[in-house]
Amino acid sequence: MLKKIHNVDIIAMYNCEMKGVNGLKGITVRELFALTDTLAAPLLESAGCPFEILGRISEYIKKTGPRLDPGIYEQKGDNVWIAKSAVVSPSASISGPCIIGERTQVRHCAFIRGSALVGNDCVVGNSTELKNVILIGSVQVPHYNYVGDSVLGFHSHMGAGAITSNVKSDKSPVVIKSGSERLETGLKKVGAFLGDYAEIGCGAVLNPGTVIGKNTSVYPLSFVRGVIPENSIYKNSGEVVTKRHEC
Repeated sequence: MLKKIHNVDIIAMYNCEMKGVNGLKGITVRELFALTDTLAAPLLESAGCPFEILGRISEYIKKTGPRLDPGIYEQKGDNVWIAKSAVVSPSASISGPCIIGERTQVRHCAFIRGSALVGNDCVVGNSTELKNVILIGSVQVPHYNYVGDSVLGFHSHMGAGAITSNVKSDKSPVVIKSGSERLETGLKKVGAFLGDYAEIGCGAVLNPGTVIGKNTSVYPLSFVRGVIPENSIYKNSGEVVTKRHEC
């Protein structure tokens, strides 16, 4: 929790304005994430789409860390704050700026390369690598995952070996695509944005600029790009079906 500071104070640090999204649906912060009970809320609320905050994660952590409640968090290194209730393996490597939330587990040989805001009740598993990311809360990346330049929503889960690819092969700026609609990010490094309760199967590759809607599941070994609607099952690029909710 933050000490003697309100969300509006942090938002004012950035003086950001909401930006349009050129008509694409399912890609905004409001469509993807519930922002209750997360230190990331002020930063995400300052943007229209989550890719807009990727360049500000580092600064945000540096400003937020010193304001954290010292009864809950303790500073463990240069711009590294870890909740006292978190469990961190001695073999994990954590570089700042970084915040590790309450009751989060950072397991054997995890590699956190900085600019990582990991929320409460998360699992960063064995040999998982994080870089310039927000794990909003109750996120699991438990086995051999790479997550870079990405935002993962509440209760999202990446199966063993699933990764976010964050750079195009030709190194050109990433474009978010949904059918014939396109949104230029202007960034060369953009990973994936997983809505709340998204489920990514083992070995899946999420290409640069992939957006997975809330409560959507992706089959194992899938090769995913573009915007996948909420409440869907992604089987392959030509087969995306709506989830059936049985009473």
